[in-house]
Amino acid sequence: MAEKILMKGNEAIAISAIRNGVDGYFGYPITPQSEVMETLMKEKPWETTGMTVLQAESELSSINMVYGGASCGKKVMTSSSSPGISLMCEGISYIAGAELPCVIVDVMRGGPGLGTIQPSQSDYFQAVKGGGHGDYHCIVLAPAYAQDMYDFVDWGFELAFKYRNPVMILADGIIGQLMEKVELHPAKPRRTAEEILEAAPWATTGKPAGRARNIITSLSLDANTQEDFNRKLLAKYDAIRESEVKYSEYLTDDAEYVFVAFGCSARICEAATDILREEGIKAGLIRPITLFPFPEKEISRLAGRVKSMMSIELSLGQMVEDVRLAADGQCPVGFYGRQGGNIYTPEEIVSEFKKFNNLK
Repeated sequence: MAEKILMKGNEAIAISAIRNGVDGYFGYPITPQSEVMETLMKEKPWETTGMTVLQAESELSSINMVYGGASCGKKVMTSSSSPGISLMCEGISYIAGAELPCVIVDVMRGGPGLGTIQPSQSDYFQAVKGGGHGDYHCIVLAPAYAQDMYDFVDWGFELAFKYRNPVMILADGIIGQLMEKVELHPAKPRRTAEEILEAAPWATTGKPAGRARNIITSLSLDANTQEDFNRKLLAKYDAIRESEVKYSEYLTDDAEYVFVAFGCSARICEAATDILREEGIKAGLIRPITLFPFPEKEISRLAGRVKSMMSIELSLGQMVEDVRLAADGQCPVGFYGRQGGNIYTPEEIVSEFKKFNNLK
């Protein structure tokens, strides 16, 4: 029987890293994600699995340590919150440009600037649109439960190594701080040096006999070479869009109105949907689980048969831009959001929904 433990979402990230054979975690504390590092320090995995856990002197150092570890084919990760992720953006771009796998956890807080330590979903642009410089994407996973926080670490590394690409787990502060029952799956051992070479033949590991030295870089001094490389990245991103989209639907089969929401907002929208259903209004919900790749085809399909869609976000409106692009004018797309750490209630969402749709 699988072990089940009550824990915070942040704690689930840390426990999952240990149990999934992560080689190294490099981070810097910032609210509301500090429990990730605190839990790792408490568990002392260097004594049990050999995992390296290091508090760097800054977020800049953290992401560049991840860059170095990923270059060696190791399973390495970091975690931070919104302004900390901003500091990491240059390093993330370098990692994407060098086509290296890693997992980055962003537990979002309000901004811009130092903002507030309260929950937010306003890092959507930073995560999904790139954040750093250049034509690149992180694969972005959006957990809505503590169980997701646990499961997405393993899934994130699978995607990171499959596509040689950084993966971001984009959680809001509520998901990081809430406590829920988490089912722990069987632990995976850390990979041996031989297994790393087999899984990552591109890694730089010195110069083993009979093997050419691998050079890891994101630098190109020739315009044509850089253009060819960027087109190679585009082909990879198109393959990700084709194969890795994930979403969930709630009561959409006969829905006449559909909410679009991720993370904690999806959970609140599910309750709002139930309230509307009790009033005889056929509402439904689609929750993007991958924000990149975005479930644009499914949203387009729904938009073609419903009266309206409404994007619900803890922001001034970021994901709504992608919802409107996917809907492509097939139906009206509304938006409602809160900021600064204020959280909407299901009843508040129902009220705003009715205003948008001119319903009593």
